[in-house]
Amino acid sequence: MAHDHDHSHGPLEPPAQAAEGNVVVAMLAGLLIAGGSLVLGAAKAQQPHGGAHGGGHGDHHVTAPVARGRKAAIATAAPEASQAGLDVMSRGGNAFDALVSSSFVVSVVRPQSTGIGGGGFVVYHDAARQQEGAIDGREVAPETAHPDMFIDPRTGKLLEGRHSDYFRGPRSAGVPGLVAMLYEVYQTLGSKKISWSELLQPAIGYARDGFKVTPGLSRQIKKYREVLERYPASAAVFLPNGKVPQPGSTLRQPDLAKTLSEIASKGADGFYGGWVAREIVDSANAEFVETTAVFSEADFANYQVGRPEVVRGSYRGHSVVSFPPPSSGGVHLIQMLNILSGYDLAKLGHNSEQHVHYLAEAMRLAYADRMELLADPAFADVPTKKLIDPAYADKLRATIDSHQAGKSTQVQGGALLGDDTTHISIVDNQGNAVASTQTINTGLGSCFVAGKSGVLLNNEMNDFTGHPDAPNAFGARQSAKNLPEKGKRPLSSMTPTLVFDAQNKVKAVVGTPGGTKIITTVLQIVSNLIDFQHSPDHAMSAPRVHHQHLPDVLYLESGLSGVRRGLAGRGHKVKLLSKERAICNAQIVVIEAGGERVAVSDPRGTGKPAAE
Repeated sequence: MAHDHDHSHGPLEPPAQAAEGNVVVAMLAGLLIAGGSLVLGAAKAQQPHGGAHGGGHGDHHVTAPVARGRKAAIATAAPEASQAGLDVMSRGGNAFDALVSSSFVVSVVRPQSTGIGGGGFVVYHDAARQQEGAIDGREVAPETAHPDMFIDPRTGKLLEGRHSDYFRGPRSAGVPGLVAMLYEVYQTLGSKKISWSELLQPAIGYARDGFKVTPGLSRQIKKYREVLERYPASAAVFLPNGKVPQPGSTLRQPDLAKTLSEIASKGADGFYGGWVAREIVDSANAEFVETTAVFSEADFANYQVGRPEVVRGSYRGHSVVSFPPPSSGGVHLIQMLNILSGYDLAKLGHNSEQHVHYLAEAMRLAYADRMELLADPAFADVPTKKLIDPAYADKLRATIDSHQAGKSTQVQGGALLGDDTTHISIVDNQGNAVASTQTINTGLGSCFVAGKSGVLLNNEMNDFTGHPDAPNAFGARQSAKNLPEKGKRPLSSMTPTLVFDAQNKVKAVVGTPGGTKIITTVLQIVSNLIDFQHSPDHAMSAPRVHHQHLPDVLYLESGLSGVRRGLAGRGHKVKLLSKERAICNAQIVVIEAGGERVAVSDPRGTGKPAAE
């Protein structure tokens, strides 16, 4: 999971700009890009649908960047990436080619969120074969990993401090999977009308010639300056001349451009072998010359993407396809939808007190299961089929009090069984659809640039359970099933999702960064589209809530102040976020009844969709 996450604010009180996640609400005015293809203005959110108890309770109206087209549409967190992807499709490439090009671009221009030193997931619909699939590019624990690696031998407790090995530095990094994942996408799904090398050229250009620093990136560099200064290569990239780059200044990454050129020339082998892999391994290990090495070249040479089966659910006549474990996202998205299917949400009214109460209780129950039961299925028994079974949801729903909040300390996960990041959503003119969530985990990942490779490594080892009694960066507690082991993939919340209508046609491509808030955000967007028949821009911009079992707190965005008192009266421990804080930074594409593709970027972020 990637996010510009600030631990000093607590797990769900994010800083102003977030990479897997939370960002300042930006009231985005219309923006006209020369050529007319990139975000032709920001569309005003429509009035919410719902009963008398709906929109009056805090549905604020913000402008969401919208792009419409009959052929293709793409939504990303960076305008450069959206334009790169649209250009590929305009030249005859398909959605999968566009994903490759836009992913490499966003990895360069949003290093606080993602990068080739990280990983990700892909869920796709292949229109020609009429089938869905998943590609797992999650980072993998190196061969030196072991369950006690983040335990202080003197105290038996988790290594302390937000700059400890568990949070920052090369030991916090897993073996990156993003390049292998994108190469797999190209090899198995790409049109081959545009070469692999050509798809990487825009990213190489932004790395070599530079890009304009956003306020969010500048803030993240300032926030983690102390850590970046520990590593000469990191300081050379992100603190040029010893200073934090200001918004609007140009940031160049010549070493990264060389690495990207090697990948362009040699494919995935250009990253997982040769001088690039050696440089990453040697520079990481040089930080621990007197202790166990971080990586070996074999860790890189042996990396393999996963091809798991997608998880499928149904919700009010729609099919939902999402990512399976080691992500908890798809499982718990379907689980929560199953619970909510027992309520007439539209009748209750959107974001009414009763609606939010039911959302919170469904979230509480699902996240209790997440804490106890989810991990890499190659290393632990994960009861996926039982968790997404509607009969199980019926049992969970029966435990919900319609008027009073449950108590998380009394909810035992599995008792009834018997994570900063970025997201890309694309639909092309052939009907192919792809959702990909990508990350280096928290803002600027490990803060470690691996020598002359220019690669900023992830800190994904933090998504393992460092200690069963200690929360990770997102306040989430996780079981011993998720302790680190060599070759193991850490648990994730990333939830790239496809929604199909009753005729089995793609209706929506949905995903977001946001750490543990990812699943609940995707849940609300999907429900907004289906239950309340919101327009794509309003489904995106409507205020959000979040609950994750522990801490036992119900977070409300500022637009929901009208229901705060009533929810508190029901026993919820309510935290109203300030107007400067928001939940997640989603990217969606919706196909409307007439076939028009509508791409929408979250107004909480700075993304710009594109369409033709």
